Amino acid sequence: MIQVNNLQKSYKETVVLDLPELKIEKGEVFGLVGNNGAGKTTFFSLVLDLIRASNGNVTIDNIPVSKSEEWKSRTSAYIDESFTIGYLTPDEYFNFIGELRDMNANDIAKFLEEFEDFFNDEIIGKKKFIRDLSKGNQKKAGVVGALMGNPELVILDEPFANLDPTSQFKLRKIIKESASEKGKTFMISSHDLDHVADVCTRIVILEKGKVVRDVQKTETTLAELEEFFTGVKAEASFHDEL
Repeated sequence: MIQVNNLQKSYKETVVLDLPELKIEKGEVFGLVGNNGAGKTTFFSLVLDLIRASNGNVTIDNIPVSKSEEWKSRTSAYIDESFTIGYLTPDEYFNFIGELRDMNANDIAKFLEEFEDFFNDEIIGKKKFIRDLSKGNQKKAGVVGALMGNPELVILDEPFANLDPTSQFKLRKIIKESASEKGKTFMISSHDLDHVADVCTRIVILEKGKVVRDVQKTETTLAELEEFFTGVKAEASFHDEL
């Protein structure tokens, strides 16, 4: 679905992203992890054509993102609060996005019903502007907005940040069900290794703009990620010692 070829982004003489080749298949829940400055948001911004590459290209379904807008109808994203409209209430925002996605009022209402538990009666019908919501509730509005209209590809940058623990687990369920039951492709970055290891089917580690590890999810993925970032090998479990 997504093909990256010789993709580079430089600022002056500093290369912040260097991906010779990367392919993300339809239906994957692709996780991207790395320390601050690793190039995660830069990569997402290039996929979404928010910034221009210094070299190389990205295609979505064989469509070059920098030369066509045909891919936009099947792609949605929430990177930060700038992806919402702060002076709208969540109700107004969802109606606006729904109309852009060719959803009528009944479609929008039915869609939002699926997220009542996630919203926890703090989003819909409160007549508060999005900019006046807590950071966590702003995140909820942005993520749910990104799921509207049944996009094939959903890109989420740090979706678990600012959410309380209960909401984080609810979001994990939403992502996994959207991928398994609706066939959506996800690209997700997060500093929280536990969440990434749980929801993603494949995880790539970026370091200084380069891929240093690309693995399919297994039962030991979380331990491997923790070992990579801490340099400390996970202790054997009681069962393993027997």
